[in-house]
Amino acid sequence: MIVEPKPAASLLVLRLPERQVLMGLRGAGHKFMPNRLVFPGGRVDAEDHDAAVEIAMPEHVQRRLERAATPELALAIGVAAARELEEETGLTLGNPPSLAGFDFLCRAITPETMPMRFDARFLVVDAGQVSGELAGSGELEDLRWYSLEEALALDLAFATRGVLEKLLEWLAMSAAQRAARVEVPTLRNRGWVNE
Repeated sequence: MIVEPKPAASLLVLRLPERQVLMGLRGAGHKFMPNRLVFPGGRVDAEDHDAAVEIAMPEHVQRRLERAATPELALAIGVAAARELEEETGLTLGNPPSLAGFDFLCRAITPETMPMRFDARFLVVDAGQVSGELAGSGELEDLRWYSLEEALALDLAFATRGVLEKLLEWLAMSAAQRAARVEVPTLRNRGWVNE
């Protein structure tokens, strides 16, 4: 029996021009990806569907999310990314959060053969959009800023490495090129396709 993937959101917080991204190590007790370096994120909760936002995501980002989600779920994905950032890192986008600086980088769906599956959307935001002190809840260990080169030199999960490679492609684009994108790189069964 194939398990239906649960919607999830991860947020890549970037320090530019340093080309650094915030990452942390999932603890050994986690059921999904234990002892792996990841971005802040997690499953979309029921409360995320009804949560208020100070400023919504840019229209082009919302539209791209809606290619494979209802408008309600698209907004909940943004809310979940902001909530998980605060829970896991102590950094905040405000209360209620401002999603105005978000971009939609890519999507990764856990392979059908896995007993625990997620349909994760990876969003990007500049570190200048967040405030607070880096502390976190202990859910992520060794939480810190990694240069892209440093992170890519580590033993990463296949999906995490792929997301960082998509980030390098995104960084090479102009703001206009990013906004004009319609299709989204999507990882399905360990292969990337544009959807």
